[in-house]
Amino acid sequence: MVTLAHDEAALAEQRSTIDILGKSNLPRRWAVKDSFNKLDLSRAGFDVLFEAAWIRSEMLVGGTTTDIEWRRESEGKGLPIDDPNFALFTGRRGFRVVAGGMLYRSDGVVGLSNVVAEAADAVAVWRSLILLSAQTFPRLPLVGYESGNELAAALDAGFEIGDPLRIWVQARSP
Repeated sequence: MVTLAHDEAALAEQRSTIDILGKSNLPRRWAVKDSFNKLDLSRAGFDVLFEAAWIRSEMLVGGTTTDIEWRRESEGKGLPIDDPNFALFTGRRGFRVVAGGMLYRSDGVVGLSNVVAEAADAVAVWRSLILLSAQTFPRLPLVGYESGNELAAALDAGFEIGDPLRIWVQARSP
């Protein structure tokens, strides 16, 4: 479940939905992406999986100096490759994939997820993905969320930090 609003009425509806889902005997553990870090689900049988911060970039800051060669993938099992709003990029050194990221365009924004980079290349990879997003989906801001070293690399690459978010996961049964 993903929370998409944070006013009091929306929070009440989200808590109700979480309660209904919790009683529905789902076959596996499930999670809640609290997009605004407004819910406390600890008493509802959830543990914090991780906390992160939203990030946003509207333009590339600085150049991209890297020997990584990027390509948009045209095949991928289980991926929406034929969707014009989706783009999966992989970065290679020779024949070895060393970086990647997925872009998805929605109303007025491009989401960036599943960024993969070796630590030494992280800032260059994030900068390259900003550029690839601008080339693929022109004039749209790029957003995502990250934490830890990935957040630091994204900020060093020119992303701005936004509000916090939290991912909750249903607690394991004892």
